[in-house]
Amino acid sequence: MTIFDSLQQFAHNTFVYGGAFLLVLSILVFIHEFGHYYVARCCGVKIDSFSIGFGRELFGYTDKEGCRWKFSLIPLGGYVKMFGDTDPASAGHSDQVQDGQQVRLHTDAERKVAFYAQPVGKRALIVFAGPAINFLFAILVMWGLYVFYGQPSTPPTVAAIVQGSAAETAGFMPHDVILSIDGKPIRRFQEISRTIMLGLDRERTFAVLRDGKEVIVKATPARLTEEDRFGFTSSRGFLGVVSPGNGLDLTRVKDIDGVAVENADQARELVLKNMGNRMVVSQAVGEKVDRYIVKPLADNNEALKKPDDIGYSSLVVAQNDEDVFYQLPPMEGLMVAINETKNITVDTLKAIWQMISGTRSAAELGGLIRIGAIAGDMAKSGIVALIMFTALLSINLGLINLFPIPMLDGGHLVFYAAETLRGAPISEQIQEYAFRMGMIVLVSLMVFANLNDLVQVFL
Repeated sequence: MTIFDSLQQFAHNTFVYGGAFLLVLSILVFIHEFGHYYVARCCGVKIDSFSIGFGRELFGYTDKEGCRWKFSLIPLGGYVKMFGDTDPASAGHSDQVQDGQQVRLHTDAERKVAFYAQPVGKRALIVFAGPAINFLFAILVMWGLYVFYGQPSTPPTVAAIVQGSAAETAGFMPHDVILSIDGKPIRRFQEISRTIMLGLDRERTFAVLRDGKEVIVKATPARLTEEDRFGFTSSRGFLGVVSPGNGLDLTRVKDIDGVAVENADQARELVLKNMGNRMVVSQAVGEKVDRYIVKPLADNNEALKKPDDIGYSSLVVAQNDEDVFYQLPPMEGLMVAINETKNITVDTLKAIWQMISGTRSAAELGGLIRIGAIAGDMAKSGIVALIMFTALLSINLGLINLFPIPMLDGGHLVFYAAETLRGAPISEQIQEYAFRMGMIVLVSLMVFANLNDLVQVFL
């Protein structure tokens, strides 16, 4: 590859990954800040400015209500500055205003539209509106996808088992249908993956349908640490069951039941001879070799007998290997979207608690580079994947902003709760110290997360 080709590829990746990240972030920041803006206006509060980004203004306009709508230089957030606040974070307020060459106190009319002068209930509602609309936006996005495009559904069937895994030790068999995990009904394989990923070192009880009978299987997923192609590491629970839709490439098969094969034709001959029986197939994946316990069915592998067929070198190991997209009725789609938002929120909180308690490594906390990498991958995967990623990120943005850290919306809500209990606001001096500490915490977390990215990418 020439230097020119390298520069061209770098520019392309920067455009795709950086562009996708900034597009998604800008949309979510606008949604979040619009929640503050809209509820504030409904409560009669005047808005000085609405900014996408921080720092120097690049361009904008002033509406008839006197609000300055603008895009600013640093596109990594945004803010709504309300009348009477001394800064966009509402960390302080002033009851004075510059009037020509003089400074005067707010008039009664001005106090009426100032944020600081509103009852505590209204201030709390305005602050809560930002995170709330992020959750609402995610629900509406997923609802629209489920109703008009469909919810992807992979049958909760075990297509194959990784040899030596927790699934083999527990006694799982090919074509088992997982009905429930710890008593929770399972409808899709995606639900199995989500439950197992967060189940680090925890025994699970599976209700399994096998040959028409329900059996109980107990298994403890192994802890697996993975590194993606960008160098980011993460821990997850690993059971060792393979979902439908995954098959084996006969051109990569090394041996079947311990019998070495030199090419795809030999592998095909052995497979066809043992079709319908349990077998262990070794397949090369890069420099490593994975071994799978499978029981392929003849009816699903007619292509192995047809040299001109596109599936001539692919071994289907599942009874049903196709994902189905079910278009849900409007009300069912809404309930599924709400439930999915709840599950994502709970899973995120579990992962954060695992980091705090030491069960999961804090090195998995990602920053801008990791988010940008995921956004770029989703953009390459298609518009539906990018839309789903936007919904996921919206949930996380709303959740993070509810954390009780000064400078975040959750920190403001804590002060308002204390004000309600005390019957009087917390002193501005205490709030100022708290906001400074909150800023230190947030900056430290951002530096730590982005250093994690840099270390894992470049070292």
